[in-house]
Amino acid sequence: MSKLVRVKRMTATMRLIHWTNVFCIVAAVITGLYIASPYYQTMIAEPAAHKYVMAYNRLIHFTAAMLLDVVAIVIFYLYFASRFEKFYKKLIPNKQNLKEFWEVFLNLITLNRRKNFDSSHLDSFNVVWFTIFHLLLVWMLFTGFYMYVQGLESGLSAIGSWWPALLHLVTDWVGWLLGGHGGVRWWHHLTMWLILSWVAFHIYYQIWRTIFWKEGDIAIVFGGYKFKKVKE
Repeated sequence: MSKLVRVKRMTATMRLIHWTNVFCIVAAVITGLYIASPYYQTMIAEPAAHKYVMAYNRLIHFTAAMLLDVVAIVIFYLYFASRFEKFYKKLIPNKQNLKEFWEVFLNLITLNRRKNFDSSHLDSFNVVWFTIFHLLLVWMLFTGFYMYVQGLESGLSAIGSWWPALLHLVTDWVGWLLGGHGGVRWWHHLTMWLILSWVAFHIYYQIWRTIFWKEGDIAIVFGGYKFKKVKE
């Protein structure tokens, strides 16, 4: 005989970070595709206003990118200093983490026929998977800011010359590594599709866990809680 006990899995801060990532990625993808190749026109009848469509898309795209940048810094801090869960501990390739990673993977590919781990806490498989996502976002930001600062040919910006100088200092190596602007654009576009592929699997896996484990995992990002089966 077993019963379900509610277990806290995400704090309010973590849920805010999650949904900020969601909305920023959606906004960045829609506007980024338009910036690369305009695919819709303004509903405003006045042709003179059409020139502002690109400007608004760029504004939304850069705002989303900056928010993702801030969130990435917060996530990096929480990986090591969170008072709820320190994610870096699950990345250490020790015997316990490697075994857990393997068992979670086997659980997935065997459709839950084998389940030799505690699913009520954050497992090493998910930590590795989310770390890959965050690294993809950071790479996306480096390539994106490289292209942005290359467009500021005068070396000036609305907030002064220090901003382009800082971006050149941080991102010029990206152009050298990828063979210039064309290579950076190609990698920026490819990384977008890798992130979207990651998102597709993430959504699938959360639904999969909810169905197979029957512990309410899909509710974690909304209320912060899931359920754990304990024997009475």
